[in-house]
Order: sequence, then structure tokens, then C-alpha cells
Amino acid sequence: MERLQKQIDFIVEIDKLKNIFRQNVVIEDRRNENDAEHSWHLSMMALLLREHFIDPNVDLLKSVKMTIIHDLVEIYAGDTFCYDQEGNKDKLEREIQSARKLFSILPKDQEKELWDLWQEFEETDTMEAKFAACLDRMQPLLLNSMTEGHTWKKPGVNKNKVIERNKILRDHAPNLWEYVISKIDDAVEKGHLKE
Repeated sequence: MERLQKQIDFIVEIDKLKNIFRQNVVIEDRRNENDAEHSWHLSMMALLLREHFIDPNVDLLKSVKMTIIHDLVEIYAGDTFCYDQEGNKDKLEREIQSARKLFSILPKDQEKELWDLWQEFEETDTMEAKFAACLDRMQPLLLNSMTEGHTWKKPGVNKNKVIERNKILRDHAPNLWEYVISKIDDAVEKGHLKE
């Protein structure tokens, strides 16, 4: 029962992810997206878009696991806007502390599994992590392209920064990269993103 109780405690704790709000807004009603919605969206994208990734043998289940757990650390660390230079200075340190605290709720074997998956996603060295990272970059871009560039209108965001943020797609998902570039160009043309 001790193992089960630890698992239940973790499941209850991660419900807090539903109250971590991101800078992006959802398409339908323009309310801020929460981290749980973001993670679910990435998981669905992984299931649907794997054929556009350069490695046909990428372990889909492993990538999906990464999309589900990569933002759990924000329960304690909070969401850091990707274009916030100041906030990103200590982001990794805050997230490491959060990961240790959160994953330690679990039984040791599951704590290690989630820690390893989270770390692999952060390091982005494996094909599975690269695939998950491609989706993590593309999803906010899709939301922005459908909401008149909601977060792109924040100070300091421009075309070059959005391209830089999404460049992982260029080498690992060329079809998706072409789509992303077309959305960026369209946003600039419509005045939703600064040149």
C-alpha cells in the first residue's frame, strides 16, 4: 500500500498543473492556456505528426512521455515565457529544484524514470527528445497564428526571435519547418508579428 499511496499522492499533486497558466491563449475563447492543456496538445501532435520527423524509428511512446511530463516541474517553478530573457537566466536551476521535489513523491523507480525523461527532454540530445522539442516549439506557434499573434505582440518579440525559437524543426522536421516559416511570414504580412 505504501507504493500505491506514493503514486496517488503524486497524481493528486500534479493536478496543480491545471492551474499553471501560460502566456499563450487557446484559440476558441482567448483565455490563457494551462500547462495540462499544453501537454495534452503536444501528446496529440506526437501521435499525428511523427511521419514528418526525420527519424521514422523514433520511439513514439518515449516522446509522448516527454511531452506529458516536461512541464510538470512548472508546478513549483512556475511558467517562464520563452522570450523573457531575465526569467530564463535562472529557469533551469528553478526547474531542477522543482523536479527533485516533485518526482521524489514517487516510488524510487518511478522517480528515476520521470527524472531521466525530464532531463533527456531538457538536454535534447536524443531523437525522441528532439521530436518532443519540435512539437513543444510548434504548438505555441500554431496558437499564435490562430490568435492574431497574441504573445508575439509582447515587448521584444520579433520574426527573428520566433525563427530562432523554432529552428530545431529545420533539421529534424523539414515539412513542419516549411509550414512554420509560412505561418511566420503570414503573421508578419498581417501585422501580427514584428519584422
